[in-house]
Amino acid sequence: MARAQGARALMALAFETTYGTPPASGFTKMPFASTSLGTEQPLLNSELLGYGRDPLAPIKDAVTADGDVVVPLDAEAFGFWLKAAFGAPTTTGTGPWTHEFQSGAWTLPSLSIETGMPEVPRYAMYSGCVLDQITWQMQRSGLLTATARLVAQGETVGTTTSAGTPAALELKRFGHFNGSITRNGTALGNVVSAEITYANNLDRIETIRSDGRIDGADPSIAALTGRIEVRFADQTLVTQAINGDPCEMEFAYVLPSGESFTFTVHAVYLPRPRIEISGPQGVQATFDWQAARDSVVGRMCTATLINDIEVY
Repeated sequence: MARAQGARALMALAFETTYGTPPASGFTKMPFASTSLGTEQPLLNSELLGYGRDPLAPIKDAVTADGDVVVPLDAEAFGFWLKAAFGAPTTTGTGPWTHEFQSGAWTLPSLSIETGMPEVPRYAMYSGCVLDQITWQMQRSGLLTATARLVAQGETVGTTTSAGTPAALELKRFGHFNGSITRNGTALGNVVSAEITYANNLDRIETIRSDGRIDGADPSIAALTGRIEVRFADQTLVTQAINGDPCEMEFAYVLPSGESFTFTVHAVYLPRPRIEISGPQGVQATFDWQAARDSVVGRMCTATLINDIEVY
């Protein structure tokens, strides 16, 4: 008997035309490090009395379909996750192409994602997937990945794939070594680590249905938060926090071959941090920042991806 192994697992993704309906074609093979995307249905203990000490059979509760997918930040496949987070981009250029994703869209596209374990075989199609949150970290070393949190409508399991032969992408992965951070157009020094989290704060439409699925997941007020940890060397960030003024921060990655990903937060507000001296080592300060809509640009953030993909 074959046993499932993560090394042989597959993932394919396609955007839906109708929410909850997987498309017949157009799937793309996606790189991923791990996934907890799945469906669960807990059991409710019987509360009835009068049948002795042994309990009656449990009752099935509501079905929940959601989970996280850990993906690499790369020059091509990451654009699909950006489209899921922000909506379709504005694309310019003639190759390489520049894809600009903007926050603030009223509607978000839904996806169908199939995960496969061919040795069982088990192919699970998750339809009606909407991206709730995406987060990643910047640091000096290690593997650069992002975590996409999804809310799905349901799961359909089969023994053969429903994604056909998915299109393959060239993996051009960004690394921490390719990263940089700027503040108001000037390189921000003494940064030890940074974290960025964009959330659509989805509202699940949990109506009464015979199949137990949700009717949809609508985006509400978005949130863009993060954390930067810096070696305390000057008063620039502390002064900004005290004054309550916003700044523009840009988190960027550039490959030697020319592909790049730039995430620009147009209005970052910093809290006043506690400056602690915990020992003889260097003093560090942590800023748990929040972003808001910039009145001049008209949005909270912009993600720009430059690569060889013409259309997402």
